[in-house]
Amino acid sequence: MATVLLVLHLMIAAGLVGVVLLQKSEGGALGIGGGGGGGGGFLTGRGTANLLTRATAGLAAAFFVTSLMLTILAQSNATPRPIVGTGAGETPGQTAPATPVVPGTPSAPPASGDNTPAGTRGGILDKLQGAQPGVPQSK
Repeated sequence: MATVLLVLHLMIAAGLVGVVLLQKSEGGALGIGGGGGGGGGFLTGRGTANLLTRATAGLAAAFFVTSLMLTILAQSNATPRPIVGTGAGETPGQTAPATPVVPGTPSAPPASGDNTPAGTRGGILDKLQGAQPGVPQSK
């Protein structure tokens, strides 16, 4: 059902683009036709404008309806999932492992040649956490 509706939606969109491009511009400089060639026929200046205006309105309404139907169809097929609490590598039903965080233990071993103390990693948060309130830091 969704595939048929999507194909119909794309055909309506292409038709809408075509009908809009066929319309005569306001200034008349870029419009095709409308200048010479008399002989009133089916597609006279007024008849063409009226036909293209009605076609544009009909295609725009059909485009709007198919857009709404595709949205409703996509929402009915979607499974609800939580917005908050899922990380980049987690699936919605997965929780983080329960490992206790002990202050002072490094979460990763320091790189060789690193000048940081043995219990810290040397990040900006470690530097900020080590600052005592009211005690100026030496630079």
